[in-house]
Amino acid sequence: MQKSGKVVIVSQHYPPDPSTTAAIMAAIAGRIALDTEVLVLSGMSGSAASASAGKPTVAVIRNWMPGKAVLIKRAAAEVLFTARTFAALLTKLRRGDVALTVTAPFMLPYAVAAAAGLKRAKSVLIMHDLYPDVLVMADLLGPASLGAKAMHGLNALMFRALNAVVIIGRDTEKLLLRYGGMTPDKIRFIPNWATLVPAVRPVRADNPFRRSLAARFVVGLSGNLGFTHDPVIVFEAARLLRNDSDIHFLLSGWGIGFDRLKEMQSRENLPNVTLIDRVEDGDLEAFLSAANVWLIPYRKNVAGVSVPSRFYNLLAVGRPVVLVSEPEAEAALTVTENNLGWVVSPGMSDQLANAIRTASTSIDSSMAERVVAVAGNFSPDRALTSYASLIQGLLQKPEQSGRTP
Repeated sequence: MQKSGKVVIVSQHYPPDPSTTAAIMAAIAGRIALDTEVLVLSGMSGSAASASAGKPTVAVIRNWMPGKAVLIKRAAAEVLFTARTFAALLTKLRRGDVALTVTAPFMLPYAVAAAAGLKRAKSVLIMHDLYPDVLVMADLLGPASLGAKAMHGLNALMFRALNAVVIIGRDTEKLLLRYGGMTPDKIRFIPNWATLVPAVRPVRADNPFRRSLAARFVVGLSGNLGFTHDPVIVFEAARLLRNDSDIHFLLSGWGIGFDRLKEMQSRENLPNVTLIDRVEDGDLEAFLSAANVWLIPYRKNVAGVSVPSRFYNLLAVGRPVVLVSEPEAEAALTVTENNLGWVVSPGMSDQLANAIRTASTSIDSSMAERVVAVAGNFSPDRALTSYASLIQGLLQKPEQSGRTP
């Protein structure tokens, strides 16, 4: 009997990197390794040492990761990492293998699909962000620019070559099907999951992140504020609510958007805003339990382009959310379908302030219980079983259906 192929998982982000993407890719690798041989090509120094013995095997590709705000250096580093990964794949992949990667950096999927095609392997892409759409959304690229057109052309070739594309939001499917190389049978909807155990955490006055705040109602924000997020709408809503002593904003995070929040607060020093640095993983549960409601502030045109992974942990602690987003985006659909909070139009700070005012007087125990119940639907076991099933199906397929881009 012919030996089944192996799975090669490619990710720039992998433990000990503390990012959400790293945790997700490690969980997927570990689950798939229960059934078949897995090799992880990681862009994070120290990954091989931190991996458990042989489950899976981890090899580190030399990588350099400047800060996100240093765009030219970051682009150069990502080109180098992608080139090194492509070379490594040409030596590691064999016919019948499956290569799996994620959209970070955005050039990586093109290299993985190309290498898999050349080696007669199969390929899977986990679509965390859709390019060039996410760059257009962030005003870093014009929709009719040469760069956007080039990415659309590369996408058409890549989607034709890929055997499967995993989407983490239902809203992404419509955008993918614009490409002639993409067909519905290639698309798998597998949402991300909560890393915290779903349970209602009571709001406690002695919470270490809350006890210095006098306000009755705390509005929280946590996580990376990147190019797709809007820090201005958060600050403007806080400005509109500055005279309401019952409401206080507790904001934590990193990225260029959080740096912008720091700049605005240093200028105006709003009394109802507290900024704290990134919270360590060990303190995350306590921090998420400190607020009464959580904000996720997106810029316009987020639908189908990006899904906030932090969303599921906010639900897991039993907190409703105020989401700045188009109503057809995945997180917004989940909120409105299950009555888990409020959805506000992007750019409308007055709407955001009004939603927060409404939340401050209308959240009750039944909403918290409903939020936790929905969080239970986004379990790691369910998602990882779906990944394992997808990979096993591809390994058992005798031939690759895609073409080399």
